[in-house]
Amino acid sequence: MSRARGTDRRASIVRAAFEVIAERGYRGTSLAAVADRVGLTQQGLMHYFPTKEDLLTAVLEARDEWDLLHFGHAPPGEESAMTVNQLAELVDYNATRPGIVQTYTVLAADSVTDDHPARKYFHDRYTRVRAGMAEMLERHRDELPPGTTPEQLAPIAIAVLDGLQLQWLLDPAEVDMPAGFRTFLTLLGIKPD
Repeated sequence: MSRARGTDRRASIVRAAFEVIAERGYRGTSLAAVADRVGLTQQGLMHYFPTKEDLLTAVLEARDEWDLLHFGHAPPGEESAMTVNQLAELVDYNATRPGIVQTYTVLAADSVTDDHPARKYFHDRYTRVRAGMAEMLERHRDELPPGTTPEQLAPIAIAVLDGLQLQWLLDPAEVDMPAGFRTFLTLLGIKPD
């Protein structure tokens, strides 16, 4: 099998895994279900992803890569500081891909259990995201509500983003995720372009 064909097959397995995880959650997802979705036997799928944890890791990495590619950022660990406008654009972009947002939301919620294989991934990711959010807010320090610091506001901003995603997934006709985030920025005193 050619390397390109193998890469294409891996990508289709990851997309199928996204769908199955969004529908069933991580614990309800089996390699057999993903294999069936992509037209492989379970043994055939295991040629590409020997364990369910390997597949989960690929799903999470793919989601991050899609975001980085869309916004032209450096790979994790080499991130350039995101601007408020880029973050608002990311929220706009997420509003066009409910399946990806749903999978991420399900996995993030599932990961709070001690034995979840993505717990470390999400712990580390939230640590990076809080630091990046604080850095972004630091550039707007003079606009922030009096008596607050970027470090105090960073986890609140992330909670707003995650909460808006969840509410939007449950009721997209009533919750305008991009407008809600821009309203939150305005409440902080930041005016996105």
